[in-house]
Amino acid sequence: MCTVVIDVADAANARVLAVRDEDPQRAWDAPGEWWPEQYPGVSGIRDRRAGGAWLAVNPAGRRLAVLLNRADVAALPDELAQSRGSLALESVMGRSPEAPLPMHGFNLLEVGPDGARVLSWDGVELRETAIDPGIHMVAHDDLDDPETPRIATWLPEFRALGPAADSADWAADWTALLGVSARLDPEDDRAIIRDNRPYGFPTQSLLYSTAAVTPQGVELDYRALPSPGRWE
Repeated sequence: MCTVVIDVADAANARVLAVRDEDPQRAWDAPGEWWPEQYPGVSGIRDRRAGGAWLAVNPAGRRLAVLLNRADVAALPDELAQSRGSLALESVMGRSPEAPLPMHGFNLLEVGPDGARVLSWDGVELRETAIDPGIHMVAHDDLDDPETPRIATWLPEFRALGPAADSADWAADWTALLGVSARLDPEDDRAIIRDNRPYGFPTQSLLYSTAAVTPQGVELDYRALPSPGRWE
């Protein structure tokens, strides 16, 4: 139940804030070039258990990808499901997934030289949603979904900050608003910094990253939270 905010200025420029929710018992590594042979030049936040990435960037290719979970509409036994950890890595090499996929559901945010989009897989259908210029949010359902409480609550607030490209320090502005959102109890379904255990999931917010994708490349900043589901 991760959350991403993205501001698309034009096809070549986008700013991203991504919050990762995961089981705190599942170890990860901070951004690094963990896959030098298979994915040269690619940096990402590595999942130690499966070896894949939640977020990956390819500065030379001016690409970024973030993986978010999504519910399945068709039952896929866990023992038959392949890891989704390769999706972001393949994406930033210019290789997007194609259906059918032996994987549980996901939203894959892709940002590249030709623009930004979300690829959504629900176990039956792979859909593409182009991201128009402006500020948007995506979590475990559709882009800008008004039925997702955190999107309904905070998307207007992020949009009220204005275009990120016009800010002298957009990442600080967005991070400050993320901190404001964290005044909500992490078990509140409107919260972005979350504790999802009351909703039947072991995941809590563990880290966040900001990134700018421009014609000059990709700039990525990473911050781990001091404790799961807690801002301070």
